[in-house]
Amino acid sequence: MEKDIQVFITGGTFDKEYNELNGSLYFKETHLYEMLELGRSKLNLSIDTLMMKDSLDFVDADRALIAAACNNTNISKILITHGTDTMTLTADYLKEKCTEKTIVLTGAMVPYKFGSSDGLFNLGSALAFAQVLPPGVYIAMNGKIFEAGKVRKNTDKGEFEKSA
Repeated sequence: MEKDIQVFITGGTFDKEYNELNGSLYFKETHLYEMLELGRSKLNLSIDTLMMKDSLDFVDADRALIAAACNNTNISKILITHGTDTMTLTADYLKEKCTEKTIVLTGAMVPYKFGSSDGLFNLGSALAFAQVLPPGVYIAMNGKIFEAGKVRKNTDKGEFEKSA
């Protein structure tokens, strides 16, 4: 059976854990499967972990790896979990490198494991958007959808918004 959506995991706040001993955030494993189960997703997904990294640590080679994965999958609808700090940079990069597919990036401002995370809602919204949007690169956050190149993260408000 053909998959509905290809999901690529790259890390970000979505998948961070809290170390109670020293107060730091770290990566252990993705929470995506637990989130999909909790959300009762019935989509037929192909899920691959490309990396587990804070997006502030991304380099050009990381974005090239993401672009190559997008271009190499036979699935035309793609969801990428990504850290919010450099999500717009990756979206802009993918817009130039991946032109034939519908690619939606999403993430979370608060780690899923904190319990008050926006991640579960963002994941569900992004999966819905990925199914209905035309080819292009988008960012889905807080129930809103933005085109790559036309969005910015407003760090004062803690949300994404259209850029000028």
